[in-house]
Amino acid sequence: MDVFGLLGNPVGHSLSPPMHEAAYDELGLEARYVAFEPDVDDLEAAIDGARALGITGLNVTIPFKQDVLESDAVAVDEMATRIGAVNTIDFSGERPTGHNTDASGALRALREHDVVVEGATAVVVGAGGAGRAISFGLADAGATVEIANRTEESAHELAAEVPNATGHGLEDGTLEDLLAEADILVNATSVGMEEDATPVPADALHDELAVLDAVYRPLETRLLRDAADVGATTVDGAWMLLYQGVEAFELWTGRDAPVASMNDALRSRL
Repeated sequence: MDVFGLLGNPVGHSLSPPMHEAAYDELGLEARYVAFEPDVDDLEAAIDGARALGITGLNVTIPFKQDVLESDAVAVDEMATRIGAVNTIDFSGERPTGHNTDASGALRALREHDVVVEGATAVVVGAGGAGRAISFGLADAGATVEIANRTEESAHELAAEVPNATGHGLEDGTLEDLLAEADILVNATSVGMEEDATPVPADALHDELAVLDAVYRPLETRLLRDAADVGATTVDGAWMLLYQGVEAFELWTGRDAPVASMNDALRSRL
């Protein structure tokens, strides 16, 4: 039996176990997905222990996503190094390899809704972990990226790393100006999580936008309601969560993921 899992602290809230277990059931795989919660100082021991026990793959979440980069136990691939975080570890090689599937997960979420990324102008609100991953993913896929962040210096610092990107603050009128000519808007902040709030003025939205909100609790955020009201394409955060898991599953197993089953399992718990 193959054993996969999640490394984090805390992990009790995670939706990854039911999503991955649904994939194993659909494909008839002899596999299980287990949540592991080591002490925050025991990352190296946890990775070494997983390898010794023959665990096939691990997802990584808070507070370990950045720490894995500095771990001698893991070889980190180029994309995860650029993003500055690892969310997936593959144990199939001679040495565990760290990857980041957040960028590709966001792209697949957009493409699921027929959003064309190549040649698009994308506005990413937020320069934290999600903003970094999504900005790199969009740029690598051929988009021009405008990064807007409350702390303007952070937006400029990220834009200096991301190809074909520019950083901006969030002073009055900035988002309205950026979005007037934009094709894609991504909320990569936590604004709207379990609250009726939005980081983007409703009057800045228009019907030619595709709007991805990385927040998935609630599924229909105020930003997405405002976007739907003007006829924009809306992509809720569960699609990004789903596809980062799909990417990990396919990396570990070498098989096409049963996306519909994983999606059903995920959404039934939101």
